Order: sequence, then structure tokens, then C-alpha cells
Amino acid sequence: MTESGVGFAQVSIAAFRRVNSTPAIGSAMNTLRKFIGLPLLMAIIAAVSASASSAPEKRPNILWLVSEDNTTLLGCYGNPLARTPTIDRLAREGVLFTRCFSQPVCAPSRFTLITGTFAVCSGPAHHMRAQGKIPSWMKGFPAYLRESGYYTSNNAKTDYNSNISLSETWHECSRTAHYQNRRDPAQPFFAVFNHEVTHESCLFPEKDVPLGLEPTDPARVRVPSYQPDTPEIRADWARYYDHLALLDKQIAAKLAELEREGLADDTIVFYYADNGGVLPRSKRFLQASGTLVPLIVYFPPKWRHLAPAPPGSRINTPISFVDFAPTVLALAGVRAPQHMQGRPFAGPNQTTNQFVFCTRDRMDERYDMMRSVTDGRWLYIRNFRPDLPYVQPLEYMFRARGYQSWAREARAGRLTKETARFWGQKPSEELYDLERDPDNVENLASDPGRREVLDRLRNALRTHTIDIVDNGFVPEGSSLEGYEASRSGLYPVAKVFDLAVIASERNPANLQRLIAALADPCEAIRWWAAQGCAMLGKQAAPAETALVNRLRDPSQSVRVAVAEALARIGRTEIALAELEAVLGDTTNPMPALQAANVLDRLGESARPSLPAMQRALGRVTTAGNAVRESEYLQRILTHAIDVLEGRTLPLAQINN
Repeated sequence: MTESGVGFAQVSIAAFRRVNSTPAIGSAMNTLRKFIGLPLLMAIIAAVSASASSAPEKRPNILWLVSEDNTTLLGCYGNPLARTPTIDRLAREGVLFTRCFSQPVCAPSRFTLITGTFAVCSGPAHHMRAQGKIPSWMKGFPAYLRESGYYTSNNAKTDYNSNISLSETWHECSRTAHYQNRRDPAQPFFAVFNHEVTHESCLFPEKDVPLGLEPTDPARVRVPSYQPDTPEIRADWARYYDHLALLDKQIAAKLAELEREGLADDTIVFYYADNGGVLPRSKRFLQASGTLVPLIVYFPPKWRHLAPAPPGSRINTPISFVDFAPTVLALAGVRAPQHMQGRPFAGPNQTTNQFVFCTRDRMDERYDMMRSVTDGRWLYIRNFRPDLPYVQPLEYMFRARGYQSWAREARAGRLTKETARFWGQKPSEELYDLERDPDNVENLASDPGRREVLDRLRNALRTHTIDIVDNGFVPEGSSLEGYEASRSGLYPVAKVFDLAVIASERNPANLQRLIAALADPCEAIRWWAAQGCAMLGKQAAPAETALVNRLRDPSQSVRVAVAEALARIGRTEIALAELEAVLGDTTNPMPALQAANVLDRLGESARPSLPAMQRALGRVTTAGNAVRESEYLQRILTHAIDVLEGRTLPLAQINN
């Protein structure tokens, strides 16, 4: 007998003995052997055995139930007013994460979720509603699930801030997308359902809808110490609790559907929110109210070996949205590609984070720049434009009556120390104790007793910025933006970061260093040097000659920053001429938006540019709003013109 024949016989005999070990089956096998003979019977048994051993292992279904714009205002997180029995039950039977952090607004968050990379690595994906520059090989992570045999469906929001291929990522991506639509009911699925009932817009006056439940009493809500206690804010809190109750009913319907389909025992369920919110000083901001989100993962009994802890556990180690993609791939038994920057917090090879990082850059039409890092206990925020107030007149944000009432109270001089802080300019650094100060109102950055914590988080932020090549330190619209462009060697990220820190300190002792940096070959360094001069205001007067020389800079973004610095030292005439020139150039929309931001910030000083702003607004209005950048330019020009023509009050009267 040949070697292969011996092997076959050994397998066949072993298989026969295994099957024959059960009495009833053994009797049937003996009967069958009489008719077809032992060799053929062993061959059949071996073939069946080999087929069974090579069959793919059963893999879990994975279901994402996503809500919009809510932080941890749920019963299972200790909120006494929440009516969320379904989500609370999911937490009791699953694993609750107490320190899950997202980006503070949806589009950068969803880029991070779909790619498993930080949005700031692929500028301008870190801005709100932008088109991140990603390499051709970068996929949405569900594409890897598809390749391994999963059915993928998304219902229905995308907002990925990039040109991620939807057809490659999803079998279905629409309002009717559903795991039920897969042809083979045995095929494992990854399905996403987005719930918009808690979106920020639910607080807008025109969004009143019948609730079908007993409304929350505004008198019972807790107004946090950073918000003024106005009737409008109490009404918004009450309405938001009502919408969370509606969300809970929608989540209950999805889970009941899973049960009816007989899939609950095979499906790992995630519930989370896409970003914090949505009352004032939450969404768009890096305090915990804007970045701390609920995350609950339910593992049915047969899949609990993949869970990070037993049912009912609460995990306090920090989790980031960049961790979600590698976690889902791990649960599905799919190797995560090396470019992914997160860590799986569940599955066979679970790991934990020491730090989690968040970013805030342009929000719709308004620019700002903040970075944060947390270890779960301490939250550190670095404000790179501390001269800009927390509250800028963002058109969409101010549709909420809570923000409108806050502005009213500020103008009337009725704010407390805590509520006035958020309305004014920012410190360069913030440090909060998340356990003792959940409202994030006691800034400990200047506390000598917290110096070790401050230094540790500062260093973590710098290291992270350099490691991931944070594109946020490059002006939007620059040729240096993008995953590949920023890694080409032309962007010295460490040098740029260090200069940005110096600029944001607003220390006149650093002026000579800023002046020298104005002549640097790197656009990003010249940009931060000019912004540093602008932040110094009149104290930057000795830089006037160097600034005027930079009005010939090849970068429009640098010229806009230079113009703002010149306006701040009193050279308004030449500053406005430059801003008007950039505003009138339609070849690159982002420097034009940057120029409009500066003109709006200058307020009454920009009155000589009113005709130029009106002409620019006319061009934008005539062109329509098909392009998002045009819509944002229209919004900010409209505000600037309305202030100068007396149709609206400037927030600067409050901020200063």
C-alpha cells in the first residue's frame, strides 16, 4: 500500500471507530457494511469526516445600533430622569464602558469609525463636512468583512468625510438596507442602523413632534453648573429626555426584530452614540459633555468567550472610536490591516489604551483648533487658538433656543462665574478631574499639585501628534494635507507642533522666534508664525515689517493669517485689502472662508470691506449652495454683513 493509501486507511478506520462508538449508529453502520463492504464504507465515512473538519467555523453576527448626539444621559449610567429601560437591560446583560470617547461632531467621528484611523491623519477629514484625502488602498473596514464572507448593510447615514467607496464597503447602504435582505439566511452579517431621533435638530423650534408619551417636567431636570438656568435651557433638557425615551423604544424594536428572526443567540450587539451632545457646551467641544458617549456591547452566551468581561460588568479603561474597526474585525476572526490605529477591546486578543485623543477643528463655517487627551481619570485640553472665544456665532448651533437664551443672559450681565467662563476667551491649557468634576468647570492646569499629571498628558499629546502625523497643524486647502502628502517628508510635524504651542502661549517673549519663523520654507511654520503674531495683538507691533513682507507669500492661507496680525496691530487698511483679494479669488474656496472668518472677527474694523463682502455674498448666492464650502461662506458673510448693517448683535459685545 502506498504512503497515501496508508494515511487514507488510518483516517477511515479512525472515522469508522468514532462513528461506531455510539450503539445505535454502530448497528446501522454494521448493516450498511454488509451491503457495500468495509472499504467503501470507510471511504464514505472518511470523506464526510474530512468535509466536516474543513467546514468554516460559525461566526457571530454583529449589529450596531447607533444614536446621534447624546452623551451618557441614560439610566444605566446613573441618570435618574432617563426613561431607557431597553438600553438599561442591555447594559445589565452586556458590558458597559464608562470611558468611551468620540470626536465631538459626527463627520470626523464617522471617518474614524469607517477607516479605523484618526481623521486628522487624512486632512481635511478632521474638519466638519470636508473631503479627506485618503490613499487609493484605504477601504471602509466592512469591505474586509465582505471579503471574508459577511453580508454588510448600513441604514443609512454615511457622512464619512471622504470618498470611501460605498459599493465596496456595503452590500446595501440605504434607508431600506437590512440584514434580512441577504439571500442566504446562514450568512453572517454586519449591520448598522442609525437612529436620528436624538439629533441636535430635535431641539429646534420647527422640529416639534408628537411624542406619544408623558413629557418630562422641566422643573425636574438638573441644569449643569456651566449652563445658565433659563426656561429655554430647562425646556430643551426636558425635550431631550423625551427624545431619549423615543430612542429607547426604537432600540427595543430592533432587538425584538432580532428575536423574531431567531438571530439573537448568534448576534453581538453594540449600542453607542456618534458623538456627545446636545445641549449647550457639548457637541463640538472637547469637554466630556461633547466627547464622552455611551457604549454597551451585548454578547449572547455562546459568544461570551469573546467578551472583555462577564455580563453586567462596567469597564473604566478608556476606549476610542478608532478602536471599533479592529474590534469588529477581531470578533469576526478577520485580521486587521496594519494601517489601522486602534486596538481591539474585545475578541481573542484584547488590549487596552493608556490614553485616548480627541480633536476639534473647523465646525461648519467657523474655525477653531483644540486637542485633548485623557487617561480616563484626567482630561487635558490644549487650545491652539485661545484668542478665539469658545462660543462663536455658528449659524446651525444658534438655532437652538438654549444658546439664544445664554446669549441673552450674557448681554444682560446675569451670568455666574461658571457660566461666563464658557462665553469668554479660552485659556491655553485646561485640566479636569473627570471623577470629582464631571461638569469640567474647575480648570486645574495652573495647580502646582497637578504638575506631574499636566506634564504627562502634555507629553502624551505631543508624542501622539507626531506619531500619527496630525494634519490639523496645516491650513485647510494646503498641498500638505492628506494621508500621503503629509507623509512625503515636506511636513516637519514635530517642528510645526512645537511652534504652534509657542504661538498659543501668547507670550511676547517669543515674538523674535515667531518673526524668524515667518521666513521658514515650510508653509505650515509660516502660518503658525503669523497666527502667533495675530494672537499677540498689539504686542506684535515690532513684527510689522516682517509681516508686511509676507503679504507676498505664495500661500493664501499664510497671507490671511498675516492680514489678521496686521489688523491687530493697527495696520487695518493693508490688512483689509489683502483679505478682500483672497475673498474674491474663487479658485480655492478654503482660504476665502478663512478670510471671511477674519473679516467677521474684526467686526466694526472691517466696515470698509462691506462692499467687497456684499459682492462676494452675491456671487455665492448666485452660484447656489450645491457645494458645502459655498454654503459655509454664505453663512459667515451673511452674519458679518448683518452685524455691520445692524440686523444682528455681535457676540463680541459679550465675549470681550
